[in-house]
Amino acid sequence: MTHRVSRRFNYRKHNSCNVIRQLEFELVESRWTFLTNHAHVLVGLDRDPQARVRDLAVQVGITERGVSRILADLADAGVIARERQGRRNVYRIRRRARLRHPLEAHRTVGDLLATVAPGG
Repeated sequence: MTHRVSRRFNYRKHNSCNVIRQLEFELVESRWTFLTNHAHVLVGLDRDPQARVRDLAVQVGITERGVSRILADLADAGVIARERQGRRNVYRIRRRARLRHPLEAHRTVGDLLATVAPGG
C-alpha cells in the first residue's frame, strides 16, 4: 500500500521575489562546475581584495554564511590573510600556498588563479 503525500504551496506566505529566487537557486544547484565554491571565492577576492561577503555571495551564488565559512577555511589553511581596515576586511591571497589535493599539490594558488582569472 502506497501513501501519497500532497504538499500544497501557500502563495500567501511567500512573496513572488522569494519564490523566483528559490526557483533560480534550485536551477543553479542542479548544475555542476569544474571549480569548487572555494575556488570561486578566491577568484572573487583576486578581482577585488576588498569585496564584501555579500558581494562574494552574489558572485558565487551561495549564501553569505557559506562565503564566511569558506573565508574561514581559506584563512585556517593559510591561503588568505585577513586584515581589518576600518570597518572592512581586506584579504591578501598567498599565491605561493600549495593546492590541497594530492593530484594538484605540485601547483600553487597563484598557478590556479593565473589559469582561471588571468589579469586578476
